[in-house]
Amino acid sequence: MRKQIAAANWKMNLTFQQGEKLLDDILGANIDLADHQLVIFAVPSPYLLMTRSEVEEEKNYYTSAQNCYNKKSGAYTGEISAEMLHSINVPYCVIGHSERREYFNESNAVLAEKLNLCLENYITPIFCCGEPLSIREANTQNEFVAQQLKESLFHLSPEKIKDIVIAYEPIWAIGTGKTATTEQAQEMHAYLRSVLAAQYGQSISDQISILYGGSVKANNAKEIFGSPDVDGGLVGGASLVAADFIEIIKALKA
Repeated sequence: MRKQIAAANWKMNLTFQQGEKLLDDILGANIDLADHQLVIFAVPSPYLLMTRSEVEEEKNYYTSAQNCYNKKSGAYTGEISAEMLHSINVPYCVIGHSERREYFNESNAVLAEKLNLCLENYITPIFCCGEPLSIREANTQNEFVAQQLKESLFHLSPEKIKDIVIAYEPIWAIGTGKTATTEQAQEMHAYLRSVLAAQYGQSISDQISILYGGSVKANNAKEIFGSPDVDGGLVGGASLVAADFIEIIKALKA
C-alpha cells in the first residue's frame, strides 16, 4: 500500500510553548501507526529542532519545514536553504503551498528549483498543487493542475519522482470552510495520478502518495481518506487542535 500520511501545516500559528504542548498532547494519545502510516508536522522554522526532538523516538512521526529557498546559499537574508534543513535532520519540506504561490509569487519554475535542492539534500518535498475558484468555475482545473505538475515535476527522473509527495489543494476550499466533495477530491486525485502515469508509467504513478489539502476536519477525514486515490491529508486549522488532529490521524487507511 502507498504511504498514508497525515501532515499538519501549522502555518504562522502558535507560540513555542503552545506548539510544544500540542505535540505532547498528540503524541500522548499513543496512536499505534502501521508501517504504511506517517504523521508529519510542518512547523514554523523556530520550532523545527524542538519538533524533531519530540518525534525522533516515535515510530513514523516526522518533522517538516514549511518552505525553503530556491538557491543553495548566499546573500539572501532571512531565507533558509535545503542544505540547512538537511544539516539539522529535517526530512520533509512543503513546496509550493498556495499561500506561497499567491502571496510570494512563487512560479512553477522557482518551485522546480526548490524541488531539486530538496532532493539533492535528501529531503522529501511535499509538492502542493491546486486551482483557485475562478479556474474551478471555468471548469479548466484539470489543465491548470496538469500544467503545475509538468512545469515543476516532469524534469525529474522516474527514480526521483518516486521520492516526492503531492498534495492537492483546491484553493477555494482552504480556510474558507468549503470542502471539495469526496467525489470531487477523488476525481482530481485520480486525474493527477493519470497525468503522472502518462509521463512515468502506471507502476510509478501508483507508488506516489497524493494528499488532499482543503478544510480537512475530524468529521470528514475518514470519508475523504477512504477514496481510492486519496492517501491522507495536508491539514491546516484542524491540525492546531490536538483532539481534532488525533481523529484525523486515526482516519488514515489501515
